[in-house]
Amino acid sequence: MKHIYLIAEIGINHNGSLLLAKKLIDQAKKVGFDAVKFQKRTPDISTPKNKKEVIRDTPWGKITYLNYKKKIEFGKREFDKINLYCKKIKIDWFASAWDIDSCKFLKKYKCKYNKVASPVLTNQKLLNEIAKQRKHTFISTGMSKMSDVSKAVKIFKKNKCNFTLMHCVSAYPCDDKDLNLNMIKTLKKKFKVDVGYSGHEKSVSPSLMAACLGATVIERHITLDRTMWGTDQASSLEENGMRSLVAMLKKFKDCMGSGKKNFLELERKKLKENKYW
Repeated sequence: MKHIYLIAEIGINHNGSLLLAKKLIDQAKKVGFDAVKFQKRTPDISTPKNKKEVIRDTPWGKITYLNYKKKIEFGKREFDKINLYCKKIKIDWFASAWDIDSCKFLKKYKCKYNKVASPVLTNQKLLNEIAKQRKHTFISTGMSKMSDVSKAVKIFKKNKCNFTLMHCVSAYPCDDKDLNLNMIKTLKKKFKVDVGYSGHEKSVSPSLMAACLGATVIERHITLDRTMWGTDQASSLEENGMRSLVAMLKKFKDCMGSGKKNFLELERKKLKENKYW
C-alpha cells in the first residue's frame, strides 16, 4: 500500500499576512503534513465581473470584493519568501492557479506539483496550460458533473501529464450527508487512476474513511483558529484536529498490511499455550 500523501491547504487562510502564512507552514510541518498548498490569482482576471463592485465587510473596512481579493493576494515578494522558507524547513509547497497568468507566475518556482481547484475545472484553456507543464497535478472535482471530470481527464491524458483526481464536495463546511465518499471508488473504477480526497468538513473521521476507500492523497484546509475572519476558516482543521488526522493516517499503511494471511510467530506461541488436542 502506498504512503498517503498529506496536504495542508493554507489557501487564503493567511488573510494576506506573510507572518500568518509562516505560522501555518510551521504548524503543518510540526504535526507531520507532507506539503502545504496555497492559491494564486490575478484578481483583475479571475474575479467574476458581477462580483467586482460588490461591497463587502472586511478587516480593512467596507471595500469592494475586487479590492478585498487584492488585499489577501500574495505576489512575488511573498511567494519568494514562502519558497525559501519551505525549502529551509523541508516541506513541499505548491499552489492552485486560478488563471493563466497565475499559472505562468507559479511555473518559475519549480514546485513538484500543480493543482486544479474545483471552481476552474471547466476552464479548459487554463487546464491545457497546466497540463502542458507535464507536472503531476492534483485535480479537484467539486462543483462539477461527471462529464466535466471526463473532459478534464481527457486534457491531461492528451498532454501526457500525470494526475490524481481528488474527490471533493465544495460546501464550506460540508455536512456528513453530502460527503458522498463512495465517489472515490466510482472515480477509481471509471478512470483507472489514483484518487485522493479534498475535504471541507469540520471533523477528522471522513478523511480516515476516505483512506479506507483507497484515497492515496488527503488534503485538508488548516487554520490557527476557526473563529478567525475568512471564508474558509470554519471548514478548516485547527492544530489538535491536524495532529489527530496525521497521527492516524501515518499508521494507516502499517495497520492495513498486505491482505495476505500471515501466521505470526507470536500467534504460534499463543496457540501452543491454548492447544489441548
